[in-house]
Amino acid sequence: MITNNIKKVIAGASCLLVCATPSLLLTSCGDFLEIEAQNEITLEQFWKEKADVDNVVAGCYSRLQGSDIVRRMMIWGEFRSDNVGIGNFINEDINLEKVLNENLDASNAYTAWDGFYNVINRCNTVLLYAPQVAEKDPAFTPEELRATVAEVSALRDLCYFYLIRTFRDVPLMKEAIIDDNQNITVPATSFEEVLDFLISDLESVKDDARPKYPATKPYYQTGRITQDAVKAMLCEMYLWKGDYQNCVKYADEVIQSKKEQAKDNPSKTSMMTSSADNLKRVGTYPIISDAIDNKTYGAAYQSIFGTGNSSESIFELVYTKNSGTSMLSNEAVNAFYGYAGTKRYAAPSSVLIETKTTPYQNKYDARQYENLSVSDEMITKYMLQSIRIKANDRNSEPTTSDKAYYTRDLNKSNWVIYRVSDIMLLKAEALAEMLREGDDEATKASNKPYLQEAFTLVNTVNKRSLAEWPMVDTLVWSENMSKSEMQELVMTERQRELMFEGKRYFDLVRQARRLGESKTLAQTVSAKQSSGGGYVQNKLSKMDAIYWPYHLDEIKVNPSLVQNPAFGSGENQSYTKN
Repeated sequence: MITNNIKKVIAGASCLLVCATPSLLLTSCGDFLEIEAQNEITLEQFWKEKADVDNVVAGCYSRLQGSDIVRRMMIWGEFRSDNVGIGNFINEDINLEKVLNENLDASNAYTAWDGFYNVINRCNTVLLYAPQVAEKDPAFTPEELRATVAEVSALRDLCYFYLIRTFRDVPLMKEAIIDDNQNITVPATSFEEVLDFLISDLESVKDDARPKYPATKPYYQTGRITQDAVKAMLCEMYLWKGDYQNCVKYADEVIQSKKEQAKDNPSKTSMMTSSADNLKRVGTYPIISDAIDNKTYGAAYQSIFGTGNSSESIFELVYTKNSGTSMLSNEAVNAFYGYAGTKRYAAPSSVLIETKTTPYQNKYDARQYENLSVSDEMITKYMLQSIRIKANDRNSEPTTSDKAYYTRDLNKSNWVIYRVSDIMLLKAEALAEMLREGDDEATKASNKPYLQEAFTLVNTVNKRSLAEWPMVDTLVWSENMSKSEMQELVMTERQRELMFEGKRYFDLVRQARRLGESKTLAQTVSAKQSSGGGYVQNKLSKMDAIYWPYHLDEIKVNPSLVQNPAFGSGENQSYTKN
């Protein structure tokens, strides 16, 4: 079954109908659900006018913001990678400790997926009832209906994309669960079939999604689904599918769209002291230079992760900063990464602490000061509202100042799901995969344009964060670069740029799927283990083990699910015992 309790799914559908509001806040139904049945609510009290649909769509977003879902976005996409290690308050979360030690079992709370399926069911409910509302309410125009269908379809597809990257095969539910008479015993659908469905679904709605929202709703521009968000999802999904031409196509469309938006708001992307300086760093790409002036850096970090809703953002979960303490905070980041100078459950891995220049190639990369503190062994990305990095002479490291941390329980950092630099590097990865093997002249000539463009994308992302003046490119172009060298360059730059953003482990899984084996992933991940690294490496060298087990409750409720063989039956069997 898709959740460990059928009543939770029904209650979730009811709650969104009664309590959803357009404020993008989480809400609670209390005891109301015990009084009135869900089908009575939907048929007699709801789904009469456009406002009803709008409120339920807002409920889809508010549920996606929930701490349980964002925690899993972080853990599933990042915490099993070589980036993340154990923090000093890990004793408060034994389930997370097991994840970080690669001691997974099917009873671990973080294998529960009901939050994602709750969002999926909300979206399916909108898809069921919105067309009926359009027939009743003339104010709900056909264009608005199509845009709404596109929006909730994309949210549903995003949830499934997280699920298949984590569990591989998952139950694919296309219909809303609105009463307990429906069949809820559903076998898992294969990764490939689900991915094909997601791509087909997004292709069918991409042109109906809103290109942008009114200027009067600034948070909606990046806090809700747009055409750019749909195309960003397609770009990444095609990369996972191995369709590199379509990956490049959608990356180009997103980048071009953001360029057009930047022309309308040039001040948001020209953070340098002059346009010439800005061009030297980011060229014509719509990303933000990290330089404030010749010797001060941190502009890109503050815009993307501090202020939020930046010009290079495509889609992010919004935690409004200007509405006081009553507004929802990003509790997941607050718990895992910490607050105001205090370490919490997670920390930079020993790989990052002990070898500071890896994956960062030199001391002038501003991201290593923005993303983590080596001396304090703290993850600082998303914890810092702002930071200033001062460039010194070339014989000494940059220094940091003006660090402004979020305080406890008041972390208002938006959780970024897609931004332009991510798309640029996805395109670079696709271009690297399009390279031919061989060192003959014909192969070199064929590869050269792909190599040059891939390198330009990687180098541009890298240069925008170099905290030095005059700036010297860290990465060196060579037309003799091999396919494997370009692949490694792209993977390393993605690690540098997207560190702690819920991307790294998924990148390693994608690489393993492409290679058809997981030895590289196993070697990479096991390097952070202080003990038992050899055992972990051996276990992860089996492809089944790089995915997660189904939670025991799901297996019990849904006998059609077959447990991941890397975890046996799942009954009282941990990762280390299999």
